[in-house]
Amino acid sequence: MIDAPELPAWAALITAFLVLAGAIITLIGSIGMIRLNNFYQRVHAPTLGATLGAGCILIASIVCFSVLQSRPVLHEILIAVFLTITTPVGLMLLGRAALYRDRDAARKDVPPESRTAGNENDAG
Repeated sequence: MIDAPELPAWAALITAFLVLAGAIITLIGSIGMIRLNNFYQRVHAPTLGATLGAGCILIASIVCFSVLQSRPVLHEILIAVFLTITTPVGLMLLGRAALYRDRDAARKDVPPESRTAGNENDAG
């Protein structure tokens, strides 16, 4: 049998609440991926849900292990930083690849290419 250390009730409640909140937020993001209509809408829901849900679970881990070890345990902050950096970058790359593919195929429901000041060819 494994001897598990005892966590004070207040820390156990905070940890349980944050883990449950993180799981629910991630589930909502996953359901959003199923319910939304097209790729451009679907790509946002799991990205936002995963980031916020994982953030809640990481905070729960920080609380739990900091209380158990009687010192601040901040290893999870590195995980949060990497998750916060890589998730939006992945979303951006997927979105741009899909946009390029759809514009190349001349699909009708693709947003038009925006003209910004940097790529306008004005003769004026």
